[in-house]
Amino acid sequence: MNRRLLAYFLLDTSGSMNGEPIQALNNGFNGLISMLRADPQAMDSLHLSVITFDREVKNIIPLISLANFYPMEITCPDSGPTHTGAALEMVSELVKKDLVKGSGDEKGDWQPLLFIFTDGKPSDIQKYRQMIPAIRGLEFGAIVGCAAGPKADEQYLKELTDHVVKLDTTDAITLSSFFRWVSSSITQGGHSQHTGEHITLPPPPTELNIII
Repeated sequence: MNRRLLAYFLLDTSGSMNGEPIQALNNGFNGLISMLRADPQAMDSLHLSVITFDREVKNIIPLISLANFYPMEITCPDSGPTHTGAALEMVSELVKKDLVKGSGDEKGDWQPLLFIFTDGKPSDIQKYRQMIPAIRGLEFGAIVGCAAGPKADEQYLKELTDHVVKLDTTDAITLSSFFRWVSSSITQGGHSQHTGEHITLPPPPTELNIII
């Protein structure tokens, strides 16, 4: 069996994403898929899973190979909270179920990747903070947080990961730029894991502000 690289996407679909932001998110994410399809190694090993979170948390795209992935339209309610903690709980359960660990005979999957996109802050802060040690314990190859738009609070993402980017807006151009960078991160992550190196993320474009 081929060693797989699993990439999990947690996408904020709370009410504040309604309108242009959710359209930009759809365009950016579909562009990401097109870019990844151009990489033979990604086509060979990458598997994707998409989780949306608002009042409800849904695994709208269960783990599937990039080759068999067909984009679907991501929607959001008119209003509602942002249950980021519940989304982390779901991804924790999925990784435990999906990831093939190495054994004496087989090497198992590569370290998985996690990308979290939000335009606000967790409504379930207690649950969110409870889940941080559990997510860190899963030994992701990289966890990348994206705080998008003027109301996004990157400080909560910083509690989870050192890799946080801040977008000033949630328009189509900025989100496309973000997902281009995500594509480079996945491809680079896949190549570095194949050589046994630790994942280092590529430098982001100027539209993305890295939060130190």
